[in-house]
Amino acid sequence: MMPLSLASPGEENIVQRVGGSPDVRQHLKELGFVPGSTVTIISTLSGNVIVKVKESRIAISDEMARKIMI
Repeated sequence: MMPLSLASPGEENIVQRVGGSPDVRQHLKELGFVPGSTVTIISTLSGNVIVKVKESRIAISDEMARKIMI
């Protein structure tokens, strides 16, 4: 298991676990980052990450990406 922030662009990954405070976990869950969902890193830009999750593209900070374990 590793944080999403370390994944390679274009690589499809499965979310294993989401960490952080209850508020952060709830926010990420609402965005579609739930265990078992598929995420793909589209690109990284100055520490921030653009990911594809549930057919949507979402930009998240590196801090958030480190809370998502794949």
